[in-house]
Parts: sequence; C-alpha cells; structure tokens
Amino acid sequence: MKSPPKQKSYPATFSLVTMIAIGVLAVVWGLWHNTIAAWPGNEGRAAKLDVRDGGICARLLRALGAAVVLPSDSEYLALREENWSQTAWKHPACIAVPDSTSDVQQLMKVLVANGAPFAIRSGGHSTNPFDANIDGGVLIALDKLNQVTYDAATGHALLGPGARWDAVYSALDPYNVTVVGGRVMNVGVGGLILGSGLSYLSDLYGLACDNVVGSEVVLADGSIVEATVEDHSDLYWALKGGTNNFGIVTRFKLSTYPIKQIWGGVQMYSLDQLPDVLQAYYEYQTTPHKDPYANLIVNLFPTNGSVLLTLVYLKPVERPEAYKPFYSLSPTFEQTGFMTLHELMGSFPSTTIPRWTGYAESFEPNSELFAQISNVFLTAPELASISALQAGTLVVAVQPISESAILAGQARGSNALGLRPVNQTWFSVNAGWWNADDDATATAAVESLHAKILALAGDADVGLEYVFMNDANAKQQVLASYGEENVQRLRAVQRVYDPHLVFQKLVPGGQKIPM
Repeated sequence: MKSPPKQKSYPATFSLVTMIAIGVLAVVWGLWHNTIAAWPGNEGRAAKLDVRDGGICARLLRALGAAVVLPSDSEYLALREENWSQTAWKHPACIAVPDSTSDVQQLMKVLVANGAPFAIRSGGHSTNPFDANIDGGVLIALDKLNQVTYDAATGHALLGPGARWDAVYSALDPYNVTVVGGRVMNVGVGGLILGSGLSYLSDLYGLACDNVVGSEVVLADGSIVEATVEDHSDLYWALKGGTNNFGIVTRFKLSTYPIKQIWGGVQMYSLDQLPDVLQAYYEYQTTPHKDPYANLIVNLFPTNGSVLLTLVYLKPVERPEAYKPFYSLSPTFEQTGFMTLHELMGSFPSTTIPRWTGYAESFEPNSELFAQISNVFLTAPELASISALQAGTLVVAVQPISESAILAGQARGSNALGLRPVNQTWFSVNAGWWNADDDATATAAVESLHAKILALAGDADVGLEYVFMNDANAKQQVLASYGEENVQRLRAVQRVYDPHLVFQKLVPGGQKIPM
C-alpha cells in the first residue's frame, strides 16, 4: 500500500458536506423509498425495510449489497445477539459485515454523508449496553475481518480486529510464538487492544496496546492511514488506549515472542481462606525485584463460597520461587503442571449466565486494605441481594500490575493511559444474573460494593486515578482517568484525524474524549 502523507488534510467539500449531513440526519434518512426498488437483486429485501429506519440501510444495501444484513434476513438475529452479555443486545436498523478494508471505507463514506449513528463491534465482550451495539442505527460487525497471519522474517503477526484470541493463538502455535494478547479466548482482538489489553505477558512486555507495531485505520472520510512510530505517530500513540475515537482499525501488526511451554494451573480455596489468600497476594506483589515471568490472577466468588487462584509462570519451571507466599496455604483443590500457555488459557469454560455488569478501580497494594476487602466480601449485605437473584453470581477479579509492566510500555513508545510506574492492583467487581427484570437490583448491588472498595482505598491513601477500560462500567470516566495532559493530547490528535467529531457524535457508545 502506498505510504500516506504525514499529516491528514481534508478537502473543503468534505468539511461542508459533513457539517450539513450531521445536522440534517432526520431529513436524509427519509429519502430512500422511491429508488430502492430498482436495485437488481435487492428488491425483495428492500421491500421489508421499516420506513422509520430504512433510509440509511437502503443506501448501504445499494453500496455494499450482501454485506448488509437487514432485520428480515435470517442472519440478523444471531448477529444482533452476538454480544457476550444480554445487557448489550440491541436492535440495530441493519448490520454491516464488511469483509475488506475497502468495504469499511465505503461504509464510512455512506454513514458520514447521511449523518447516520453507528456502533463498531470486534468481539462484543463488553457488558456495557452501547459499547458495541446500537438501537436504531447501524452496527458495523467486524467478524469477517478476522485474518491472522505470521511473518517469520519480521517476527510480526497481522491480526484483523474481528479475530478472537483463541484463533490468534491457534494460528501462532505452530511457530512456537505468541503475542501480548487476551486471557479469555472468545474476546475480540480490536476491543481489547484499543482498550489497552492486560496479558499474562504484561510484566515482561507491557500491555497489548504497547506491542502494536502498526495499525491500518479507516478515517471518517473513508481514507486510510497506517499509524506507526514513524508515520502518523500522534495517532499511533492515541490508539494505545484511545478506543473508537479516531477511526476504525482494520488491521493490527503486533510483535511476537518465543513463549509457549509454561508451568501453571489453578488452586481453589474456601471463602473463609480469603484473608490468607489476599495476604499472600500482597507478599507476592511487593517482593522486591519480582520475577517478571510470574503472573497470576485471583478471582473471588463470594456467592459461591470460593476463591480461585490462577498461576502462570512463563517458563517450564515447576513451583517457582515467585509464588512462595502461596505455598504455605492449603488449597481445597489444586491442578498445576506443564502445558502451553494457550492450553492453560483455553481450559476455562465460558459462563452460561446471560447478563453481566461490572466496575473497575485501581490502587497500590496495602496489607490492611486487603484485610478490609476480605471483610467486605465475607459480610456485605449486597452478597445476599445478588444471591437472591436467579443465577445471581458475584465475581471479583484481583489483578497484580507490576512496575515493570508500566516501564515496559514506556520503553515501547508510551501509551495514552497515564499510568504511574508503581506496583498496583486492577480490581473489578462484577455480577451476573438471569432475568432482565433484575437488572436494577444487580446493578445497585455492584455499584454499592464498588463504592465501598473505592472508599477503603481512599481512606488508606493508596487509591489511583486510572480506570482499566476493558473492565470499566459505561458510567466511569475512563479517558479522564488518564490525566488532563493526556486528555489534551488526545483532543489534539482528534482535531487532526476527526476534525468534525464524527466518532464523537455519531458513535454513541464507548468511552469518549472529555470535551
């Protein structure tokens, strides 16, 4: 592909058309019905369009044909309900499923010219209702942009945003390499990387976004730029945590690493052992010069009376010294051994609980704080509120982030996250339940628990501003947590690549740059 210019310029005609189109959205949507019947092959499908929403879908149908799925099409229901949590199931007017970058270019031209609201979905794992779906507008489902290729000469992997991490690791396994990517196999590539992306490799190499070598991006006017450290370096930086505010990424190029065989597994504890588990976690995290090959996650299941510790050591070394604080504990169940990293990550089954919500927070490790957190999840009345719901389940994730992970990101050109280079815990409180009628109860319980943890961290003077986007609630101001300097820098990038704020105004979901 021809190298794009260093700076993006927009013709005056595009500026005028964009401003007018966004302002007269309701008018242009209605001007479709008299011409659509003449489009060969689409007469029957077009006739079934709802006249309230059909304008933009008719135009997309004319431009992209079979890549546009209408509510009357058999594929529509499965695509509409592909989002992992039913809290994010919506009713888009139609769904566009591009299978090439040129399709995405055409989509952007039609959507922007008509001022049509849209959403972008790579995997749809967010529980937030509109992060990756939409009511009444157009859903762009990137499922078919799912390519995974490996270039042994450069050591780079090319990933489509619609690929799932299981497919990524399966494609790379024969080469005995991996990438800094997701830990849950059915998560999509695009959302995880653009939200920063935590990995079991992060203490060594930083976050997933830190390991992007280049991104192919379709901008609001339909043009393509390749954002790298050399070309469009401002956009390259902004995409490391800036989510869907600048364009649609159609391809990521990632560094790979020769990690395959590991030692690890799981240990299960009873809930009354939680204080001891979190104290061991504290000792593990605050050990001077912590081994960067050692990683773990602690999951609390207070409503099920259990604690799950997942250990991941990125070398085939049995019971490494890094986990010594846990070796004095007595798990109720343990299964550890040698395996590939992919095998370990793929060994966890997907949940069948249909509705989820959650909140994220971060703080520095503190022994007394962990004791107080243990008490919350042993005694809080919110546990009973969640347990009383059909399939009511509370899941708490305790994720250690070492100073080395932040420094590794800085060494790779830095990111937009504003992270302080200190040991910290990324903590999330999540609830799952069955019935939509219980949404308010579950949400209120999670919000209350989140507020209690924030208050405890504040009282201990160890709270951090940063909010991890991939675990955050839509009500949390994630980009503001990056710090005012980085917010200003993100705005400056936005003015260059999306001067008419198409992705700010026409994409209602996702975290937006504070204005």
